[in-house]
Amino acid sequence: MTEVNKSILEKYPEFEATIGIEVHIQLKTESKIFCTCSNKFGQEPNTNICQICAGHPGVLPTLNKKVLDYALMTGLATHSTIASRTDFARKHYFYPDLPKNYQITQDQHPICTNGYVPIELPDGKEKKIRLVRIHIEEDSGKNIHTKEGYSLVDLNRAGTPLLEIVSYPDISSAQEARAYLYRLHTIARYLEISDANMEEGSFRADINISVKKKIENTLGTKVELKNINSFKFIAHAIDYEIERQINLKQSEEKIIQETRQWDNKQQKTISMRSKEESQDYRYFQEPDLPVIEIDSNWLKNIMLSIPELPDQKIKRFQKNYCLSYNESEILVEDPTLANFFEASVLHCTNPKQLCNWVLRDLLGYLKEHKCNLQDIKVTPETLGALINEFDKGAINSKVTQEIFIEMLETGKHSLDIIKEKNLTQIDSKELLTQIIIKVIKNNPNALEKYKSGNTKLFMFFVGQVMKETQGKANPKVIQELLEAHLK
Repeated sequence: MTEVNKSILEKYPEFEATIGIEVHIQLKTESKIFCTCSNKFGQEPNTNICQICAGHPGVLPTLNKKVLDYALMTGLATHSTIASRTDFARKHYFYPDLPKNYQITQDQHPICTNGYVPIELPDGKEKKIRLVRIHIEEDSGKNIHTKEGYSLVDLNRAGTPLLEIVSYPDISSAQEARAYLYRLHTIARYLEISDANMEEGSFRADINISVKKKIENTLGTKVELKNINSFKFIAHAIDYEIERQINLKQSEEKIIQETRQWDNKQQKTISMRSKEESQDYRYFQEPDLPVIEIDSNWLKNIMLSIPELPDQKIKRFQKNYCLSYNESEILVEDPTLANFFEASVLHCTNPKQLCNWVLRDLLGYLKEHKCNLQDIKVTPETLGALINEFDKGAINSKVTQEIFIEMLETGKHSLDIIKEKNLTQIDSKELLTQIIIKVIKNNPNALEKYKSGNTKLFMFFVGQVMKETQGKANPKVIQELLEAHLK
């Protein structure tokens, strides 16, 4: 969901930020990219490895076709140009968790180029974040640093298939960066190419930021942010880093080209390593993998497998259900929630009212109880029926909330609960007038203060009537009658 907060740059109107993002998405294939080892997360260290992903001399990689399919799906979903021919390269560098001392990736001929991802700005306008490229590569292993002062290497992750999505520096604020990452994250989930779990590292982003005065023609020094595992922290880190660089420029101090990470406890970015010089990775074409030719039939089949995408679904929700952009975006962000809402609409006469209850009460319950949609016992049919009863005035808001909680926990149908507990809303003016006269008679002091000008006591009388009716009275009718009887 796009967070509409003021940009940190509003404090510094003479400055502007330039932001580019590199996103790595771990693909949800059964096996790794170049071998048959399991691609499952969370296994015992060094159990999902073989001679290929462990980098033994003389072994040969075999490309997993599903990785290509997922890359093509992502390219089409981001409006990218698909290469007719693509190949792989070796990127050489030494690191303890890179057993071959090189990474198989793509260099000169990536599989997708020149796409874009649409986002909505706070003013309601659409902005397209352009993509330089999408390319395929293998992940490295993982270093585990112990408190005792030594490091261990787990190669389970080595050979995990990755997509790297590189944007142009089209992003100008933390809000835009967050909206862009949310949209990419949602696309990955809709395509079902990745679980996109940031905490587990299957969706991670490197943020490149520079600032300059608006009157300057050249970009400022670029600083990279890495290893941030939540959208919220990414937004905080970007705002902090923009302000840090502005403060350095204002004091005429040098901004160092470096990699920094976010320290959430201190709420600041801290230096990891300097990047004064770009590293020479000595790329050359991977000799053990063939050139891949992508024909029209392959692309046509991939296109048929692509579901309705988030931006399409948001526009349809706005049109068909009269929802706002923000309401639609929240619903669409989670495919499971979007499907649940649409299934509920089939049983509900007021989609807008249904949306209010889903976003406020259903999501509130899930957050409070730390559970998922799959854990609750409400079905689309029973939720739709409940909202219908509320919408036609058979039950009031307070009673509806009580029934909703019982439905979530028991799975009972709303109509059964209403019947069992006799919860139908009281609309009878004759009956409510009798109750109001009784309440006024029993509260002479409150009546005197109200007539003396303490109009806040009006809601006290409303509450007393609701108490007498066990919350079943129609609030609108109560207020109409009280206004007449409290004169």
